[in-house]
Amino acid sequence: MNIIEFLKALFLGIVEGITEWLPISSTGHMILVNEFIGGNAGFFGEDLFLYGIQLGAILAIVTLYFRKLNPFAISKTKEEKAATWQMWFKVIVACLPAAVIGLALNDFMDKFENWQVISATLIIYGIAFIVIENINKKKSPRITSIAGMSYKTALLIGAFQVLSIVPGTSRSGATILGAIILGCSREIAAEFSFFLAIPVMFGVSALKLVTNDYVMTGTEWLILGLAMVVAYAVSMVAVKFLTGFVKKHDFKIFGWYRIALGIIVIAYFLIAN
Repeated sequence: MNIIEFLKALFLGIVEGITEWLPISSTGHMILVNEFIGGNAGFFGEDLFLYGIQLGAILAIVTLYFRKLNPFAISKTKEEKAATWQMWFKVIVACLPAAVIGLALNDFMDKFENWQVISATLIIYGIAFIVIENINKKKSPRITSIAGMSYKTALLIGAFQVLSIVPGTSRSGATILGAIILGCSREIAAEFSFFLAIPVMFGVSALKLVTNDYVMTGTEWLILGLAMVVAYAVSMVAVKFLTGFVKKHDFKIFGWYRIALGIIVIAYFLIAN
């Protein structure tokens, strides 16, 4: 492994670890990163790599929330175990729209993975975050725990998640925004978004890896492993940051960031072309 490949893997792992959990679009950042490291050609532009490092990011969620996610934990009471199962049932219900609609349109939406669409969705959802937060400024959230979330609400949040098949939307951004609109507190919106990512990201990554015909070399496996470890470590920090941040702040800063990034994407590609 030469130093350039090492740095590429390190950089992509950092970008994935941060942008996968903050509502700022990992796709929007990845398209810029791919431009800076030499375009989409080669191993670093392959689905096998880009979706592979997502597994490192999702393992961070499993690690951080292992006890809360584990219905078999010995330290839990019977009631706590039942509540954990109920949480998982709500996650499964919320995943149904993505399983039905998302998988059907996944390959079709890949055709729209271009800078025009990504910049537009970055800006549109950035504005949406600012507007929704301003509207909810004086409102108290109705749902302050996953236990208090109805299955209908979980399903509707899952419907918002389907919007993330449009490149640049952000899976976390769509689910968090949808949860807030439906009356969830910011903390619960973020947490439920994390939990939804487990089956969704594992499923999408597995699908992409199984259907990809790119044959990796031993060196490329090593590079992928490095990037996954970096994505895992950075995700741990990013998730802890977000959960702490939303206890005292709203999501408007991410809205402004998305708008700025969208403008940067437009400017970069207009100049480059």
